[in-house]
Amino acid sequence: MGDQTLGPDAARDLLAAGAAAYSRGEVAEALRTFERVARSTTGDLRTSAIINAASMSDELGDHTRAVDLYREALAVMPADAARMRPAALVNLSQALQHLGDLDGAQDALEQARGLLAAADDQGDLRVACLLSLTAVAMHRQQWAHAADIATESLDAALRFAPALAGHPLMNLAAIHFETGRFDLSDDFAGQALDAFETAGDVNAVAESQQNLGIMHVRSGRPDDAEPLLLSSQTYFERAGISHRAGIGSKVLAFLAEGRGDTERASTLYRCSLDYFRSSGAVLDVADVETRLATVAFGEVRPDEGETLLAAAFDTYRGLGLGLHCAQVDFWHAALLESALAVSGTPDSAVRARATALAVPAAIAIDAVRCTLPNGRQREQWNREIADPAMQLAFRLAYASGDAHLVAELVEAQCAGTTVDVGRAGHRTPARLPLQLPDLPPAGATGTEGSFLLGAALAGVAAGAGLPVPLPPRLVTPDGRNVLGTAIAVAEERYGRDVRDSRVVPAR
Repeated sequence: MGDQTLGPDAARDLLAAGAAAYSRGEVAEALRTFERVARSTTGDLRTSAIINAASMSDELGDHTRAVDLYREALAVMPADAARMRPAALVNLSQALQHLGDLDGAQDALEQARGLLAAADDQGDLRVACLLSLTAVAMHRQQWAHAADIATESLDAALRFAPALAGHPLMNLAAIHFETGRFDLSDDFAGQALDAFETAGDVNAVAESQQNLGIMHVRSGRPDDAEPLLLSSQTYFERAGISHRAGIGSKVLAFLAEGRGDTERASTLYRCSLDYFRSSGAVLDVADVETRLATVAFGEVRPDEGETLLAAAFDTYRGLGLGLHCAQVDFWHAALLESALAVSGTPDSAVRARATALAVPAAIAIDAVRCTLPNGRQREQWNREIADPAMQLAFRLAYASGDAHLVAELVEAQCAGTTVDVGRAGHRTPARLPLQLPDLPPAGATGTEGSFLLGAALAGVAAGAGLPVPLPPRLVTPDGRNVLGTAIAVAEERYGRDVRDSRVVPAR
């Protein structure tokens, strides 16, 4: 028997009850409540219920259903729904990101941003839109662009929605972590966690614990990471938030792998894979496939590892994520090198294959430093990320006995990087530190004051440096393009430029 029609007051009461259930971490209960309202009322209340049900579906990992519900809501709401439409578009973009549809997410956000540009009283939605635009840039590993948007979103949060400021703070932590600025990353992450705890946002506290735990793992602090990860995992599993539970399983598996407990690692990775596959989170599926491939190679099951790596590469390539493809190739080459070392038997075909993967990948990864906004970030990217990739390429080329390739790698590395004076001369002036709001009055209980340091750090972190172009293409006196074949492979395989159009003589 269907639900009886609800009057407006009863529908509003149920919407409030659903919101209360969500705030307690009872996401599945919130979804059931919103679905009941959607079945039992009409007009704006029904549309609101559909949007809320979509949000809960996304939170629970059913991203495909979330997209369908958001689109259903957008189809029935008035075109001039000044607040509801941009909110639905922002939420739709988040579900599309989970499904790997970054172009669709970007399009939804640009629509939302256009609608919000004419609004004077929707600061919280502007913040949400900027947060999602930051996430898209981070997925695409456009770190300089992501830092700019994250800084803009923090400024907007401080002005319009202080309770949301933890989100841009956490984004800034992630961005600076990815570009090697670990001191800033730790500062931002700690402030984000404090901000969410102050605001009483239990979901965001758990997410921040997980994010901070992941950063601790990646910076070699597993003992600091595990309590944060276990605490957040308990919350996500109890609340039925499958996407986050999948992330937690993956990282706990990585810790088990690091301790040599490959059986537990495999179990946790496969649990994570189940979470992500059931929700259609294809980017996360590819990431876990890469980790499972590592375990497979370690347990001398190379065929299984090859299959998993190929699946991950195909996913990234299908989504146009060329740098991710380069990273898979780099890791693939490293696993092949490790397998050769373990076997102790020379296998020229495997070594040649590893070299063919490593060299184009290293060229593409190395080129990323030129997209970063200042010298410090470029140096850290080179030291932490690009240099290991290039070292692998050198080792494999040398071990293969390919003296010609070794010489070309040396030539390319010795060419160095030049300052792009032409572009530098036409830059806008360097960004000044953000204008900060006044300190709250003595005894105030609001959260604004706790975000001042974060805003100041964001202003400093976004400071402009001299731009650099991509490295030029080197040509020897006899007309040979240095690393020409590998560069062509990299640009075709990863779908991105790795060299500037300029040609200079090799010396």
